[in-house]
Amino acid sequence: MNTKKLITKLGKMFPKKIARENRDYVGLMCGSLPEETRSILLCLDFDNIALKEMKEKGIKPDLIISHHPFIYGTKKYVLEHDAVKKEVYNELVEMGIPVYSMHTNFDTGLGGMNDALMEELGMINIHPDENNPMMRVGELPSPMEVHEFSEYVKNRLNLTYALLIDKGNQTVSKVSMIAGGGSHKWMAARANGSDIYISGDAPHHVRRDIVTYGYNYLDLPHEIERIFMKQMKKILLSIDPSLTIYEIDQEDLPVLI
Repeated sequence: MNTKKLITKLGKMFPKKIARENRDYVGLMCGSLPEETRSILLCLDFDNIALKEMKEKGIKPDLIISHHPFIYGTKKYVLEHDAVKKEVYNELVEMGIPVYSMHTNFDTGLGGMNDALMEELGMINIHPDENNPMMRVGELPSPMEVHEFSEYVKNRLNLTYALLIDKGNQTVSKVSMIAGGGSHKWMAARANGSDIYISGDAPHHVRRDIVTYGYNYLDLPHEIERIFMKQMKKILLSIDPSLTIYEIDQEDLPVLI
């Protein structure tokens, strides 16, 4: 498929301006886009471990699409201060493989990260929060006790752990979610009437605020965003079924001690 046409279609679904509003870095991170794209490698993060696996498996895609920005910040600064990133960057340039990243624009856009996760959890009536377009709000088909719901989420997303604050309603019907590091948005979930808010990377002061306000919060590992590969593959094949899609998931959850 013509690469510019592919990127244009993705851009209409997940506009870069959404990421700019979040002061994010997305788009072409490394190399130059080829005229034609026949094969794409998907990953949550492209790093030296992903590069090693790619070479070991003999994968040489026309394009790499990562969720998290391959270069977060200005290219000059990152490559000057991150020797490992610079080495990976130089090797990709030598191989002629570009990296294109879609981060908060994919999180926020319809059919992106947060929609995919809410659907994976079997939610119904899924919609963006009125005041927070990245947040998704949905309902359980049947109410659950808060601990039962937390176990359900953990199992549906194949996790070994989750962190629960259970100071709010003990019955969960309405749920809000921002995948990744959106814990600071918990007040918006509380304001829209959700019984629990799901996100991750919550610092101590955010957890304490949630406790003092008597609310429920389920903190999940950032790695749940690996659903990016599944969802992006579905999107890409809907655009061009002839594309060859590779996936590398090199990210293990921390060891629970």
